Amino acid sequence: MSVKPIISAAEAVKFLQDGMTFVTTGFVACQMPESTNKAIEKSFLETGHPRDLTLLYAAAQGNRDGSGADHFAHEGLLKRVIGGHYNMVPELGKLIFDNKLEAYNLPQGTISQLFRDIAGHKLGTITHVGMNTFCDPRLQGGKLNTKTTEDIVELVNIAGEERLLYKAQKIDVAFIRGTYADELGNVTFDHEAAPTESTAIAQAAKNSGGKVVVQVEKVVQAGTLDPKLVKIPGIYVDAIVLAESEEDMAQCQGTPGWDPSMTGAIRLPLDALAAPKMSAKKIMGRRAALELEADKVVNLGIGAPEFVSAVANEEGIGDYMTLTVEAGPVGGVPQGGNKFGGSINVECVLDQPYQFDFYDGGGVDLAFLGLAECDKNGNINVSKFGPRLAGCGGFINITQNAKKVFFIGTFTAGGLKEHCENGKLIIDQEGKQKKLIDTVEQITFSGEYANKTGQPVMYITERAVFKLEKDGVHLVEIAPGIDLQTQVLDLMEFAPIIPEGGPKLMDERIFRDEPMGLK
Repeated sequence: MSVKPIISAAEAVKFLQDGMTFVTTGFVACQMPESTNKAIEKSFLETGHPRDLTLLYAAAQGNRDGSGADHFAHEGLLKRVIGGHYNMVPELGKLIFDNKLEAYNLPQGTISQLFRDIAGHKLGTITHVGMNTFCDPRLQGGKLNTKTTEDIVELVNIAGEERLLYKAQKIDVAFIRGTYADELGNVTFDHEAAPTESTAIAQAAKNSGGKVVVQVEKVVQAGTLDPKLVKIPGIYVDAIVLAESEEDMAQCQGTPGWDPSMTGAIRLPLDALAAPKMSAKKIMGRRAALELEADKVVNLGIGAPEFVSAVANEEGIGDYMTLTVEAGPVGGVPQGGNKFGGSINVECVLDQPYQFDFYDGGGVDLAFLGLAECDKNGNINVSKFGPRLAGCGGFINITQNAKKVFFIGTFTAGGLKEHCENGKLIIDQEGKQKKLIDTVEQITFSGEYANKTGQPVMYITERAVFKLEKDGVHLVEIAPGIDLQTQVLDLMEFAPIIPEGGPKLMDERIFRDEPMGLK
């Protein structure tokens, strides 16, 4: 095998001609090839080329600071984008909202699996994931604006069963980030939080007749890398780019260097993790922790659901469950913020498509995800709110297939202030926005589909708990100190079903600033 050329990021951009389709790696602020991302942006701003590109990516890619896919948020640079999540790239979201380019939002896990199917020259990915959500062509088909008209998701019938076909896309160039490459182009991911779907992307690009460029921290002598750690073999690689700054190789953008506890190089004592202070998120995390069961596989979403893990560790029951993250980590403690996608003290790190195979098949016992909007049918919207485009990420894959799913979020939003006193919840200032509304703007989770499959669904807020049943949404618990009529029912746009005798009180321990004694 020949020695691979080491080229500059600017030279790498020359692989990308006008009108091509390209892929970049990244999971939120982790594993983004920032040197090549910056070079594409610089070339366009200086020369007007490359332009009219199609960008395909699976997970969120950015840190709301201009990094990741926001480097491509210039009118004319992109003609089309197909992405799994947009909340971390607000400038790209603005172009989509302003109808400046064609745009699709598809389930993150399904896109990661699509790369494998593109590599195998299949028609696309056929799956139940996304049915009855906005990705279903009977609704929006994943389209995000009126400029977007082509159907890239198709409803098909196979062996008498309805499924969705997410159509394959030809990939011309893939920009991937690893840690080390040897002279022959073999690549390892030693300092990365996860390898995500990098292998599948490289295979898909190569088998599409495209080019694969890998940004790395260092190039080493051939034969010095452990072959068991090589995730991208040199036969897939066309060129290597050395990162142009330490910042471009930060494990997570916004956090300098790398954290060895997120790669398994070291282990941290869990008592070194500070217990969270009392807050609405901790209250919800405590109520959710009451649903934990021994020896279960768990997925936690970003935001409020992260407090389930924090509470479990504080209560000494962190080992009751194995926490997983869609990026690939299994075990350990998932990280939040710009480190979301990684876990400390991780036991195993899978490729993202394999993780989603497990998720899609019902491998997750308990899933705790965010609650942004909920409607009378038990539908959840976390993906689109007027001009703000968040995207679904892995939400659809996870919530549609977990054996039990719990949605966690405050009852109202926009200025909500509250505190606990003598085991009761006191609302100091009510939020301006109702979150339990008549009809959600976009269906990211379908209550109808959940009822069809018999999936147990619970909605946990700081002041009330709801369950989805065949006949609708039931109000089953209320916090001590909360008035049912004025602080719950009057702040909902639909009337929940209330059991005879009223909802029971939430556990008083939740509202006291002391350990609950769950162990």
